[in-house]
Amino acid sequence: MKVNNLKKYKAVLFDMDGVIVDSMPYHFISWFETLKKYNITVSPFDIYEKEGEKCETCVERFFKRDKIKCDAKIIAEVLNIRDKLYKKYFKVHLFLNIEQILIKLKNKGFLLAIVTGSVRQKVVSMLPKKILSKFNVIISADIIKKGKPHPDSYLTAAKKLRVKPTECIVVENAPYGIRAAKSAKMFCVAVTTSLPKQYLKQADIICKKVSEVF
Repeated sequence: MKVNNLKKYKAVLFDMDGVIVDSMPYHFISWFETLKKYNITVSPFDIYEKEGEKCETCVERFFKRDKIKCDAKIIAEVLNIRDKLYKKYFKVHLFLNIEQILIKLKNKGFLLAIVTGSVRQKVVSMLPKKILSKFNVIISADIIKKGKPHPDSYLTAAKKLRVKPTECIVVENAPYGIRAAKSAKMFCVAVTTSLPKQYLKQADIICKKVSEVF
């Protein structure tokens, strides 16, 4: 499915995990093993549905759900364990043809941005330089006060690219990211790389992969 009247848009904003890099299974196993140490059990759906929110918020949510006390020290401890496990398991697997798609968009004159719930250091360590070099802007969790589903990260990307929100196309794979994009008044494409389409209904277009759209 294609975007109607593509010429009216000036920028394409990509979520990273589950859109550019096939990393969601690694996120799940690192969260699962970390939280298990605190007697908290999570399913893939628990992680995938809220993907895009700040990690600190994620920890607070699971502890609150299971009625376990949580403070800043515990949050830092959990995230430290989780990050170490993620680095242990993670292998870079870019989605098929993503580099070619980025090149195609650049050649058509589109500005490109990464808008992610990960911190910048993780973005730089995860993505090859040949991919990073294609993006004009990287909006990461450490420069945003309110993560997804708040629109702040996408609005910040538009501001830094000097385009109107209505001139942006967002590519997402999770409900929180879609809500953030739509709250920012942006056109949203959802890919079913992590969740089936019934969870992505707020998007304007739903497809199996990015190459179906661009």
